[in-house]
Amino acid sequence: MSDSDPDSNTDRVALAFSGGLDTTVCVPLLEEEYGYDEVVGVTVDVGQPAEEFAEAEATAEALDLEHHVVDATEEFADLCFEAVRANASYQGYPLGTALARPVIAAAILEVAETHRCTGLAHGCTGKGNDQLRFEAVWRDSDMEVIAPVRELGLTRGFEQEYAAERDLPVSGGDEGNCSIDTNLWSRSIEGSELEEPGHVPGEGIYEWTAAPGEETLEIEVGFENGYPVSLDGTAMEPVELTEELNELAGAYGVGRSDIMEDRMLGLKVRENYEHPAATVLLNAHEALEDLVLTREERAFKKRVDHEWSEKGYQGLVEAPLMRALEAFIEETQTRVTGAVTVRLEGGQARPVGRSSEHAVYSAEASSFDTEDVTGDIEQADATGVAKYHGFQERLADATDRK
Repeated sequence: MSDSDPDSNTDRVALAFSGGLDTTVCVPLLEEEYGYDEVVGVTVDVGQPAEEFAEAEATAEALDLEHHVVDATEEFADLCFEAVRANASYQGYPLGTALARPVIAAAILEVAETHRCTGLAHGCTGKGNDQLRFEAVWRDSDMEVIAPVRELGLTRGFEQEYAAERDLPVSGGDEGNCSIDTNLWSRSIEGSELEEPGHVPGEGIYEWTAAPGEETLEIEVGFENGYPVSLDGTAMEPVELTEELNELAGAYGVGRSDIMEDRMLGLKVRENYEHPAATVLLNAHEALEDLVLTREERAFKKRVDHEWSEKGYQGLVEAPLMRALEAFIEETQTRVTGAVTVRLEGGQARPVGRSSEHAVYSAEASSFDTEDVTGDIEQADATGVAKYHGFQERLADATDRK
């Protein structure tokens, strides 16, 4: 809808708006329960399907809601590629939803400031992670932060009845059996029968990935300073490269995760994810790091990557600790330039070749078919090392035998 002229005497609240049940119900609640004169709906594009925007726009029109759509796809893709440099994953799966939330929150905050809003609102419950990720960004502003679903203790059943009574533009609040969140980097599926850990999901829950088969394909991913920059020799920007790999690797069943996830509030939940491009890029990046970084760098960077992933999962991507971690990562990535050949097969993305001018590797030194190790070092020089290796352990064993 067209923008209204901001009036400093009007109390406005910017609502993270999807057009689904939760955020649709929030519109009248913000006016009636919280006393706001106007609600401004904001939908942020981080790579969702086109039909989600159509739903949000249609619902906003039916509600006579001022509605803004903000394109933050490139900003999100850039953050995802920073996550590649940090080999970021949480409990075994690539971060997707977690990284999208602070990008979305920042975009909503910008709209709120432009339109002189005095409040910021979301439709998250009090059980999930997203409430924390949104508010970590918003609570740095002077605006009131409101969470109607959490603060009023609303259940899904209540929201469905409320929507029906008010004739709100949702289909009885029925958004399908599962809760699905899609962005450029990942697709998450949760809820319904998937809440039962023993339930074996069928192929119907997947959209990005085909059932793994026997076909194989080898692709080459190019990197510069740790950033993915090309596919099979063709230079690509982050959004294009991610979209291409999602389609390409997804056809080979790459990028499925089915895990029991520990949320920030301590709840354990069953989650299913699809992340073909993320899987390929993370596996390829780590393989290239293995070639160009020293043993000590690799070992220490695993600790740095873990901390980066934890803060990323929390949505605290602007935290001081993150800046410190990224300073170390930036230094290591100056040598992470090269190419990795990845074989897509059986639902896996397996690095099968890697090359770089910065390789900490000498074929001549490592080969069993050559005498010289490197320069003036010979095989026989290892004898002294072998004698000292394990000396303390042998001495301790001898003492115990006395």
